Amino acid sequence: MTGAPARLLAWLAVLATLLTACTPAVDIDEATGQPTTTSSAMPSAPSAGTSQAPSQAPVAAPPPAQAPQPAPPPALPLVPEAFALNLYQEGDFVPQYTFDWCVAASIQMAHNLIDDTGGGSWAAPAQQSELWEMARARSSNSFNGANPRGWAQVLTEVGMGPYSVVSIANYEDTLQAASRAIAQTGRPVGLVMWSGRHAWVMSGFESIGDPALFPEFQVTGIRVLDPLYPHGSGQWGPSPEPNSLLTPEQLAQQFVVREPRRWSTDLPTGYLLVLPVAAA
Repeated sequence: MTGAPARLLAWLAVLATLLTACTPAVDIDEATGQPTTTSSAMPSAPSAGTSQAPSQAPVAAPPPAQAPQPAPPPALPLVPEAFALNLYQEGDFVPQYTFDWCVAASIQMAHNLIDDTGGGSWAAPAQQSELWEMARARSSNSFNGANPRGWAQVLTEVGMGPYSVVSIANYEDTLQAASRAIAQTGRPVGLVMWSGRHAWVMSGFESIGDPALFPEFQVTGIRVLDPLYPHGSGQWGPSPEPNSLLTPEQLAQQFVVREPRRWSTDLPTGYLLVLPVAAA
């Protein structure tokens, strides 16, 4: 009896092994408690003749359209404002040393107004006499003195030019022309005073409107140097202090239209200026 049970046990063991090899592996689903079949087989490759859709890159969204920029506001028209220019510095004034040398003294003052290098003022009486003779030699009139044309020529020859003589019929136009010339050239203007009998220097001005911006600016003040100061004239009035600011009405008391008989010239009757000209 002993050998038969042993053989039976061996046969059962073999049978159990065979059953295990033929049964698929199962797992117990933790949620349902039911067995789930698992497989270790690899996924099959796509069969020949079939294709897979390629993956597409994400398309960027177009940038949002920018709102149109508002147009800039139109430029406002320029409004004339107060403007002033003055070439005068302390020491520029020179008196005339005789009652005849007003043109020569005016030439010395013009040099001082132009020269700001500190090289020394022109003020010596001997030099004034020499300038007077130069101006007379370049002038021609019945009084054997220095006329505006000789004045302008000497200014040009000694290095302060070019200068020219102009005659303007209208008073306001004359003040504008003189002021504009100072602003453009940085040089003073000669004023032919007392109907052609005397010389002053215009060293600056005040206005409503910058001459560089407004062709029709209004001159409200004129800076002047009278080489006859402090003497003046019994007929024409006192000499203003050097660097005085005169109103157009005050200047008009002594700055008047030239008498034709005072100087034989082809210039029309008007207010005479010895005017600086911008270099070409």
